[in-house]
Amino acid sequence: MWFWILTFASVGIACMWYSRHQPFPEISGRFSALLLTISLLLWLSSTAPRDTSEDIPAILAASIGGLGVVFGVRHMTITHHDVVVAPFGGVLLCIGSISLLSDRWGEYDQSEQLISFALASILVMLEIYLCFRGLVIGIQGISWSKSGLRQVRRGLLVGPRGAVSHFEKSWHPEDQWLTAMSHSALMMIHQYVGNTDEEIHHKMELEKLGGLDAVDSAWIEAIKAELSDLQTPMGLEEE
Repeated sequence: MWFWILTFASVGIACMWYSRHQPFPEISGRFSALLLTISLLLWLSSTAPRDTSEDIPAILAASIGGLGVVFGVRHMTITHHDVVVAPFGGVLLCIGSISLLSDRWGEYDQSEQLISFALASILVMLEIYLCFRGLVIGIQGISWSKSGLRQVRRGLLVGPRGAVSHFEKSWHPEDQWLTAMSHSALMMIHQYVGNTDEEIHHKMELEKLGGLDAVDSAWIEAIKAELSDLQTPMGLEEE
């Protein structure tokens, strides 16, 4: 039981640490809270008078990990809000599934053993891909751009979790339209807070990419509308 308690706790703590570097930290934060809660419940069950079935932690790991992979892949490929949940969910899915398969290995005939080995290999290869896609390639610039707009809407413009910090991470060497969007947003934010030097800098960088004509007018209007709704003191708060 202690193996599973430490596994859920370790994955939960690692997920929580990585969530601090995400544009939308609440997604992986909720997943890590779930894992830590399960770890605590397993620890409480280990102190109960009746022993918990040995299969329950493995089934929990496979189930929670599978759901984490499904929702994590959605955020990784469709919403672009998170790249952490999928690989850490995959860790639990692999450990739980392989544990269940290995516990019954002696009961399988040769064909069932081959199928089990193939299934375990597929899960491991899936986890390698998820780790590479999520933790190595990391967050796309569009994710930081989306979160930057959300921070503007919240009135959080400066500071380590402010809109300026988010937009400064949303550059993309290939998608110049995304870089132009970031420079335009930063130019308007610095104009709003009265930082003239930075405003001029981003205006010059934007001109190199074609100026405001290179940016969708809907994006410009969205930033302007959010800034116009802010109170000046609130706009300078840090998260």
